[in-house]
Amino acid sequence: MDALIQRFSEKYSPAETELFRRAVSFAMQHHEGQKRESGEPYISHPIAVAGIVLDMGMDAASVTAAILHDTVEDCEDVSLADIEREFGADIAMLVDGVTKLTISGKQTYITKKQEQAENLRKLFLAIAEDVRVVIIKLADRLHNMRTIAYCNPYKRARKAKETLEVYAPLAHRFGMGAIKGELEDLSFMYLMPEEYESIKKEFNERKNEREELLNNAMHTIGEQLEEAGISAAISGRPKHLYSVYRKMQRANCSMNEVYDLVAIRVIVDSINDCYAALGVIHASWRPLPGRFKDYIATPKPNMYRSLHTTLLAENGLPFEVQIRTYEMHRTAEYGIAAHWMYKEGRTVQSLLDRKTSWLRQIIEAKDTTEDSREFVDNILKDFLGEYVFVLSPHGEIFDLPKGSTPLDFAYRIHTNIGHHCQGAKVNGNIVRLDYKLKTNDMVEIITSNSQAGPRRDWLNIVKTQSARNKIRQWFKKENREENIQRGREMLEDAAKRQSVSLSELLKSDDTGAVLQRFNMNSLDDLYSAIGFGGVSAGQVLHKFIDLSKKAEKADGIAARIAEGEEHKKAKPVPVNGIVVHGDPGMAVRFGNCCNPLPGDPIVGYITRGRGVSVHRADCPNVENLRKDQGRMIEVEWAVGANSAFNASVQIHADNRPGTILEISALLSGLNINIQGLSGKPSSDGKFIIEMTFVVNNAEQLSYIMRNLRNLKCVNEVYRVHR
Repeated sequence: MDALIQRFSEKYSPAETELFRRAVSFAMQHHEGQKRESGEPYISHPIAVAGIVLDMGMDAASVTAAILHDTVEDCEDVSLADIEREFGADIAMLVDGVTKLTISGKQTYITKKQEQAENLRKLFLAIAEDVRVVIIKLADRLHNMRTIAYCNPYKRARKAKETLEVYAPLAHRFGMGAIKGELEDLSFMYLMPEEYESIKKEFNERKNEREELLNNAMHTIGEQLEEAGISAAISGRPKHLYSVYRKMQRANCSMNEVYDLVAIRVIVDSINDCYAALGVIHASWRPLPGRFKDYIATPKPNMYRSLHTTLLAENGLPFEVQIRTYEMHRTAEYGIAAHWMYKEGRTVQSLLDRKTSWLRQIIEAKDTTEDSREFVDNILKDFLGEYVFVLSPHGEIFDLPKGSTPLDFAYRIHTNIGHHCQGAKVNGNIVRLDYKLKTNDMVEIITSNSQAGPRRDWLNIVKTQSARNKIRQWFKKENREENIQRGREMLEDAAKRQSVSLSELLKSDDTGAVLQRFNMNSLDDLYSAIGFGGVSAGQVLHKFIDLSKKAEKADGIAARIAEGEEHKKAKPVPVNGIVVHGDPGMAVRFGNCCNPLPGDPIVGYITRGRGVSVHRADCPNVENLRKDQGRMIEVEWAVGANSAFNASVQIHADNRPGTILEISALLSGLNINIQGLSGKPSSDGKFIIEMTFVVNNAEQLSYIMRNLRNLKCVNEVYRVHR
């Protein structure tokens, strides 16, 4: 602790050091008695996180917030107001950005996925407000991953998966290469231990040979650059194991075909020295054709700049050389955090504005998406997935999700350019609007003022969720009268099928409650939402009917009480782990066609005489059921329902002795109760096994399937719906 304060005092002012010293005492006091799963005092975690943030060269407020980052979340006696009062609004805002939401008691039926989505939504919006939040959050996740071995296997797998899907891509998006690589390797080690050990073993087989190559090449390059009068710092590094695994998977190649297993970094003083060093190196080593990349002239969107070239050594082994300046190196390692290390007479904010434009689109996504899960999915798909790099006619680089079209590019530039897009040129040639863009394509959008707006078929063309939302918003706004008329007719049809009078329902005092339930201000808003597809007519009708029944029931109870009878008001309870919105007393059964599990997105259908039938939202039969919208009803899983469900999987495995034994042993080790098992050889020489076992929810099933896939004898595992 004293060492951390001493390191802090060497970088920051006495006033900032005194505030940090108070923050350390505050954190120690309120975390006193708390333990980590390793048994260590909990304070060891915020100390480690603050040390990571300090090493990145962040400002004093960020390091101070890092030491306090868990006090509001994990200490019952600390509120955000306490942090603001003691340490100021700036530090309180950063602490709030990395603090998970507290789910209130009113949200009894919120699922784990909903909770995760709400927390990620809060985090992404906090990052959009102040990018320092992402530095603290990534430092927090990095230390948690370094110590995740102490967690139980289920939690370990869940955290590693979240890290690989959210936090490592987030680090990459902000250019924080060092953190991204370590997060990926740690996740890889715990999620796919067998693949990790296999890659590690194969990587180490020629380790000595590669190290000898690396040392000789570094020595030779150092001498050559010194003779040329170029001052350089030279170092070597092996490629991250997960990066090797991904490259082998994408290219379907062996490790011998991965050309950058080792890389030499040459760090020089200026950009001119970068190109001069490249000339010296190419004069002495044979470069592999097509393996040179100039990220100085065309930087990556995450700010990465460097020269990359792959050379061939005398023993035939390839190796990569990366040439960059010291400033480029700091940016490559620390990304956006590097801008707090060097200001060069400019403000930090002006440096960041140009390089974080994608964050503004997160705010746009918030404005067009109300559902937290949809909002988070949009970000994961549009901003944190695999992407291609395309250029505008002015040479500006844009990154778009893989599979994006010129329409996605148009909407990325500006909403109005998307709405008025009439055509597109790629590399000077006119292309269809559904053309799949590739890296290095130059895209020009042709617009026309006569183009009134988007076409509905564009929804089937665009890849990005942000473009799809903008198109939907246009139709929602522009076709309001048409939507109102269509929605009114749909609601009337649904009422007729239920043999109720819509006009009578609308005369009741329940209209305001229905509007409030669906966050609408008027009946026209509600009709428009039905006509647009934002809410189903069945959901609205059943809400009206539910309120009408409750009113009748209340009148009856009041009359009986007046007659001296005593009645207790029955509290609606979940049935079979399902909450039915609109009629909580209905019987509930699960569709045998899809066998939904807690955590699966679900829909309800009112059957004739057998209550509500619950199906997975992606069940093939749901499309037919939706034709009768009046029978659709809103349902959701009840959190904490202690129910057991049968789940079936199909396993494609090696046809050899011991396969079923290995699979059964794994399931036994996971304490899984097997209900049924059958198997048969397939035409391709494999063995197809179908198993049914008892699980609690979809998340547990996913965990089981991941473990099955990790077995060497298993090729693939599929969930079976019937």
